Amino acid sequence: MNIILSILILGIIILIHELGHFLFAKWGGIGVVEFSLGMGPRLLSFEKGGTRYSVKAFPFGGSCAMLGEDEEAEDERAFGNKSVWARIAVVAGGPLFNFILAFCLAMIMVGATGSYDIPRVQAVQAGLPAEQAGIQAGDVIIKVNGRSIHSFRDFTTYTLTHPGKELNLTWKRTLEDGTARTYKAVVTPVSAENGRKMIGVEFAYGIRQPANLFETAKQAVYEVQFWIRYVFDSFYMMFHGAVSVDDISGPVGIVSTIDQSVSEASAAGGKKAVVLTLINFGILLSANLGVMNLLPFPALDGGRLFFLIIEALRKKPIDREKEAMIHTAGMVFLLALMVIILFNDMRKLF
Repeated sequence: MNIILSILILGIIILIHELGHFLFAKWGGIGVVEFSLGMGPRLLSFEKGGTRYSVKAFPFGGSCAMLGEDEEAEDERAFGNKSVWARIAVVAGGPLFNFILAFCLAMIMVGATGSYDIPRVQAVQAGLPAEQAGIQAGDVIIKVNGRSIHSFRDFTTYTLTHPGKELNLTWKRTLEDGTARTYKAVVTPVSAENGRKMIGVEFAYGIRQPANLFETAKQAVYEVQFWIRYVFDSFYMMFHGAVSVDDISGPVGIVSTIDQSVSEASAAGGKKAVVLTLINFGILLSANLGVMNLLPFPALDGGRLFFLIIEALRKKPIDREKEAMIHTAGMVFLLALMVIILFNDMRKLF
């Protein structure tokens, strides 16, 4: 059952992505040949408004096939015959809907848990860099190396993914008279007994509750922002040799991780813990898919947006054949990478 739920989560996230493309295509007057729920052979289908709506055999994702998307077409409803801004909206619609889904799930999670964490220091370890910099219990860290901090996870994730990096910290302290004062210092982490780099602070957990719907929405935005930053922090680790291709998980690895996490949540906290675990994975994966598809790499939405933005700036389309060749090369690379990741996922399982 956990594996089925995991596959359904991945499928829904991909389907929402395709729904974004679909709705913006319809809005822009672009002909949609088929919009499908699932993959593989059709089980059910009907046609309405020039579009075939299908339910397919495998409940994994979906697709939005547009008229003239990959070839020349004379029909005025063809993708390539619409304005560059209409095409930009269609291509960007998929990632946009992933971010919207992540936000909606984050709203549910923040509302269900009824609390959120702020980066308030609970204790400072004696003799370590934080104490030497003047940080005290009760202080709230608000920036690290220019990045705004909204939760203790923002801080701990940054230090985990940038081990040993010098930290330009900004923190806020509420004085006895009720006024707030801001402090700044440069802090260099030191090695702990477990080999990790640390500055010697401990954070308080779950100490605030959203006061209203606006506060809940704001915390939901911060939650989505956290996972978007996590993607780029992971890239930082890859480029600095801290993460290899073997550490990257594909669909099989993701399903396995969700299965294990759901089983642990079920044993520890029952149905509510399972639901919140699935929602948390939904936020992570939806934000991740949105970011990855916006990367300016051939064959991804970001690669297509790159060429469309160039077309908008030069007021002249890129040669379609050359662009197609570049996207084809990118697709070949991505497929090869997917095979490697799938092999690693299977190797880890068995």
